[in-house]
Amino acid sequence: MSGILVLAEHRRGELRAATLEAIGAAGQLKAAVGGEVSVAVIAADPSAFVPAVSVGAVDEVVTITAPEAATFEPHLYEQALNRLIAARKPALVLLPHSVDSWALAPAVAIANGLGFATDVFGLQVEDGAIVATRAGYQEKVFVEIDFPGREGVLVTLRGGAFEPASGPAQPRVTPFEAGDAQRRSRHLEWRDPPATGGIDIPGSPFILSIGRGVGDEANVSQFLELAEGLGATLGCSRPIADNGWLPKARQVGQSGQLAAKCNLYVAMGISGSVQHQWGMKHVENIIAVNKDPEASIFSIARYGIVGDMLEIAEEVRKQKGL
Repeated sequence: MSGILVLAEHRRGELRAATLEAIGAAGQLKAAVGGEVSVAVIAADPSAFVPAVSVGAVDEVVTITAPEAATFEPHLYEQALNRLIAARKPALVLLPHSVDSWALAPAVAIANGLGFATDVFGLQVEDGAIVATRAGYQEKVFVEIDFPGREGVLVTLRGGAFEPASGPAQPRVTPFEAGDAQRRSRHLEWRDPPATGGIDIPGSPFILSIGRGVGDEANVSQFLELAEGLGATLGCSRPIADNGWLPKARQVGQSGQLAAKCNLYVAMGISGSVQHQWGMKHVENIIAVNKDPEASIFSIARYGIVGDMLEIAEEVRKQKGL
């Protein structure tokens, strides 16, 4: 087995950014794994995505035409990917860690006897074997996973963990038969999320986020004022949004928003779950405030303050004259 296979992910006619991150990860490992980097595109018209995936270290784009795959359907994807893996026997298969991948990655790994790990944010090759790094115990430990006895490995990659591939490539384009799988579900319509009211977490350079440590809904308004006074966008962790204390548009994390352009992220009263870190771990400057010195958020913060977020916020207001 040799080479790396990346499954492209697209939605509503556009390639998803996670695919470029997976290609970037493949480029980092290409020399160590050996062989070529191939990107598989499954779609009703896969040729439409060839220019978008012709980047970085890509040597080949495998186009799999599935007329019924105008929208994602896991059974069509599963069979096509199984056929491709059986034919190519790649050493490493990379998928984004996304809701689409969750629908087929475990079944594909089992069907092909592959080693399997999810939410991976580190990959390396040691003595010719692939080693994946992921978190455990709510990010309190990082776990290195190897796959003894497995010739091939399939992993899903955490968003924001790998640099997206860039720079043009000139891959060859190879068609591949999808197989005869039938759709087992029917797409009805797209429903866009509700309007954000001008809240732009992905585009904000400075985000101040609050979590369970805020204690009570009555305390939220003071952090709205504090964020405004500091020139920041107020964000939050999932429990705050789930309680209805702030709108979903302010939630940072895997089921919320990605702090894509953030340069400074202040996390107040946030423990640092895996899901929240997905949305902000990549930020260069993270300041964490938490009463628990063992909170996971401190493992990724550049600066940490062990203390009560309400007291720290009051001190900041005094210092800034707010």
